[in-house]
Amino acid sequence: MDPSRDEPDPRFTLANERTFLTWLSTSLALSAGGVAMAAVSADVFVPWMRTVLALTLVSLSALCAAMAYPRWRRVQRALRGGTPLPEPALAPLLGYGVAAVAVLAMVLILMSR
Repeated sequence: MDPSRDEPDPRFTLANERTFLTWLSTSLALSAGGVAMAAVSADVFVPWMRTVLALTLVSLSALCAAMAYPRWRRVQRALRGGTPLPEPALAPLLGYGVAAVAVLAMVLILMSR
């Protein structure tokens, strides 16, 4: 058997690596958002709600960073094995989590006016 046939097209491997790095960038942005939310002055949001929003953002950041490499590894195995790509389990959690934070922040902004 020709070993070069087992290797996926390098473009797919590099695209998988870029996706991994994008998950890490997203994690960093979520972490920065959480820190920024924690630093917002007390007169903008109710203190306990600022804390909830900050912790939610930082938790999403940690989840995103922790799951980026296992996702990369599963996709790489699928590419090398010629099997279907795994479902992106993290995407819905991240999408709904960020949406929930945005909705809560909007409600708080409207209530503070």
